[in-house]
Amino acid sequence: MLALAGCAKADNEPGPGGVTMGEARALDDAAQMLDARRPPPELYAPSRTRLPQQDASQTANGN
Repeated sequence: MLALAGCAKADNEPGPGGVTMGEARALDDAAQMLDARRPPPELYAPSRTRLPQQDASQTANGN
């Protein structure tokens, strides 16, 4: 197991997409954290609730 650790690239070596290996690892970690925090798909379902109609004078004035 320790022999494999010696084969890993150093954090400051070039990595994919023009970033260093350390930056690539940090980006991967951030993506995993965001994926873990993603809300359940049912929250993305369209709502059947209708918004109240606004008076045309309110929308023209920016209110």
